[in-house]
Amino acid sequence: MPRSPRLAALVAVLVCGTVLSGAAFVPPALAQSKQTDQALKDLIPDSAIDNPQAWANQRATSPASGPNAAPNSASSAPPALTPPPTPDAALAAADPSQPLPDLSGLVLAWPDTAASPKIDPLTPDADLAAANAANVAAARELATEERASLRPGDAAGPRTARTDTIAVGRTVELAFPAELASFPDRAAFALRFGTLSSLKSLDSKSDTIAQVARRADADREALVSLMRLYGYYDPQVIQAIGGAGAAEARVAATDAVTPEPAAERPVVRFDILPGPLYRLRSLTLGDLAATGADYGMLRGAYPLSVGDPINTDKILTSDMQLATALGENGYVFGTVGDGELTIDHDPRLGDLAVPVTNGGKFAFGNVVSGSPGFLSSDHLRRIARFRKGQVAKKSGLEDLRQAVLATGLASTVTVTSKPVAEPTATTAGTVDVEVALTPAPLRTVAGALGYSSGQGARLELSWEHRNLFPPEGMLRLRGVAGTREQLAGITFRRNNFRTRDQVLTADLFVQSVKYTAYTAKTVSFITTLQRQATLLFQKPFTYSLGFEAVATRDTNGSTVGLQSIPQTYFVLALPLQAGYDGSDSLLDPTRGFRLGLRVSPETSRTLGQQSSYLKSQFDASAYQPVAAGVVLAGRVRIGSIVGAGIASIAPSRRLYAGGGGSVRGYGYQEIGPKGIITATGTALPSGGRALTEFSLEARVRTGLLGGALSVVPFLDAGAVDPGSTPAFHDIKAGAGLGIRYLTNFGPIRIDVGTPLNRGPKDSRIGVYVALGQAF
Repeated sequence: MPRSPRLAALVAVLVCGTVLSGAAFVPPALAQSKQTDQALKDLIPDSAIDNPQAWANQRATSPASGPNAAPNSASSAPPALTPPPTPDAALAAADPSQPLPDLSGLVLAWPDTAASPKIDPLTPDADLAAANAANVAAARELATEERASLRPGDAAGPRTARTDTIAVGRTVELAFPAELASFPDRAAFALRFGTLSSLKSLDSKSDTIAQVARRADADREALVSLMRLYGYYDPQVIQAIGGAGAAEARVAATDAVTPEPAAERPVVRFDILPGPLYRLRSLTLGDLAATGADYGMLRGAYPLSVGDPINTDKILTSDMQLATALGENGYVFGTVGDGELTIDHDPRLGDLAVPVTNGGKFAFGNVVSGSPGFLSSDHLRRIARFRKGQVAKKSGLEDLRQAVLATGLASTVTVTSKPVAEPTATTAGTVDVEVALTPAPLRTVAGALGYSSGQGARLELSWEHRNLFPPEGMLRLRGVAGTREQLAGITFRRNNFRTRDQVLTADLFVQSVKYTAYTAKTVSFITTLQRQATLLFQKPFTYSLGFEAVATRDTNGSTVGLQSIPQTYFVLALPLQAGYDGSDSLLDPTRGFRLGLRVSPETSRTLGQQSSYLKSQFDASAYQPVAAGVVLAGRVRIGSIVGAGIASIAPSRRLYAGGGGSVRGYGYQEIGPKGIITATGTALPSGGRALTEFSLEARVRTGLLGGALSVVPFLDAGAVDPGSTPAFHDIKAGAGLGIRYLTNFGPIRIDVGTPLNRGPKDSRIGVYVALGQAF
C-alpha cells in the first residue's frame, strides 16, 4: 500500500520536534499526492506537502502551537527556538509565596468525538414477554387484594385476601388461591415441600438477609419442580421476604403495598399460582392387551386413563401396582419399564407411553433343590406355601426364600423360576422353582449367665447341631449349674415336620431345683407337636399338643430349717394349648390383643393313691396407643386346678404368683397361702389351686438415644387361693418404674418394683431384667 504524503510530513514534524537547534535536517516527502480525507488535511496542510522542511521549522519555532492556539499566520522568518528551562532552574525561579496560576480557562478537547455505531435492538421473545406480563398482573392483583382487605385504621401491610396460607416451619409460608379447586392437594404439597425446604432445614436465629434470600431462591426452584410433579407445568411462584407471618414486598408488583417494619426473624412467603392443570392425551401400555381374558383385571390395576391429570406420583404408583398385578396373576416374567412422558405446552396435554411386557402366563411346577442331600426337594415342597398347578406368584417365591432362611441352615438363598413349558393362547405355561443355597454354620456353642433374687445365680451352657438328622433334625445338649437349679438334658427337634411351621420336639432331662416354695428332684420326658410363631413369621393362630411323663420327689418348703416330708409323685399329662395373636409385634406390641388358653388333664400317683385333675390357665392382653409415643398395655391371667385336693398335687405343679413375669415388687412364687413355718418363724408359700393376676403399664418413648429408650410406669396385682375358685382373699399389689432399650431383636427390659401392701418378710425392692416386654 503507498504511503500517504501527509503521514510522511507528520513523521518529519515529529523528528524535527526532538531536535533543540533549528538546523535539523528534514528529508523531503516521498510522494506528492494531495488526495486524502479532510481530517488529516486539517492537521497537515498542503504547504507541508510542498515544502515539508520549511513547514516543520515554522511549527517548531511558533510560540502559539498547540491545540488551543490561534490560526498560524503565514511567516517566512520565524523567531529562533528558545530551549525550555531545566527542571532545577524552573524550581529555583518559582516563588512559593505566590498563588498558583488560574487554570479555570483551560479547555481540553475530548479525545474521541466520533459517533458510536447504531446497534439495532433485539426482537423481544413473545413467550417471555407474555410470562412477565402475567407475573406482573398476578402480583398487582395480589397487592390490590391486600389493600382491599385492610380495614379502616389498619396500616398498609401484607394481608392477602382470598388466599389459603400454610406455614411450613417457623420462617416459611405458602399462599395458595382460596379456591380449593385450583390446587386441592395443597396440604400434602406443603408437607412434602417441608422435607425439601432449605429455609426450614437450615433455619437459624443468626441467619442474615443474604442467606435467607439465597435459600429462598433455591426453595422457589424446588416449588416449581414440585408443582410439575402434580401436573402444573406453568406455575407462577412469587417470592417475598417480610416480617413474621407475612411478606414485606412483592417482586414484580409495580404498585406494591407499603411494607410493615421487619420482624426479628424474616419470614419468606411464596404466593403460588398453579396455572392450568395438564392432562393425559394418550396412554399406551405396551403389550398388556395381549393378555386376553386377564386384560380387564390387569388394566384395572393401572388406574390412570386418558383425561386424568398428569401426576408423576400417581404414574409411579400405577407402575408399581401393575407390576404387582402381573407378578401375582401368573405373569412372573412380566415387566413394567420406566414410562416416557411427552409434554405439549400449547394444548397443555401429555402423552404417556409405558413399556409393558407381559411375558406370558405360567403356573407352578416342581420345586427343585440345588442341595438335595442337605435340604431335599420334597422338604422344600413342604415348606412352600404353593402347590403344583397353582397360578405362579412372585410373592410365593419370596415367601419360600424367607422360609428357607428362617431354618437357620442357609446363609444365602436364591429362588428362581425356570420355564419348562411355554404358554399357549388357551393354557398357561409351567415354571419349576429352583432353590440354590449356601449352607450356614450348623454347630453352635452358647452360654448364658444370670442372677435373680428369687432364682439365684444361674449358668447355662449348650451345644447343638441344627441338621444332624436331615432335613432340619436338630440335636441339643444342655446343662445348667446354679445356686438354686441344676439340670442336664438332651433335646431332639424337627422343624417343618410334615408341613410348614410345625415343630416336633422330644426333651429328656433331669433337674434339681431349690426355691422358697418347694424343692424338687425331677426326671421328665416331654414331647410336643406345635405350630409356633417366630420373629420372622408371626402367626395369628398357634397350637400345641403334648405328652408329659414326670417322676418328681418334692418337698414343700425350703430345705433350710424345718422341712416337710419328701414325697414322690408320678405324673402323666396331656397339655393342650391354643393361642391367637392379633398384635402388631411379637416382642414389642403397640396395638391389638392376644388370647391364650392352656388345658392339661393330669393324673398323679403318690403314697399309693391315684388322683386326676384338670389344670387350666387363661391369658389375655391388649395394647392401645393413647398418644404419640405412648402405648397403654393391660394383662389379665386366671388359673385353676379342679378335681383334686391340694395335697394330691405335687408342689412343683401347683399355682404360684410373684416375680418379673407376674406381680413385680414381690419375690418369685412368694404370693399365696403360707404353709410350713421355718425355725426362724418364716411362713413359706405352699401354692394354691386358683390364680388371678392383673397388670397395667404405660410404655412411653422418650426420644432419647435415637428414640430407643422408653420409660414404663406399671401397676401389678395378684392373688393365689387354696380353693379352685378365685376368692381374692389375700391380694397383693406392686408398683414401679421400668426402662426399655429397643434393639433389633427386641427391647431389653429392666423393671424396679416395690410392694404396695408389703408383708413382714417381703423385700422392699425387686429388680427384674429380661428380653422383651413383660407381656
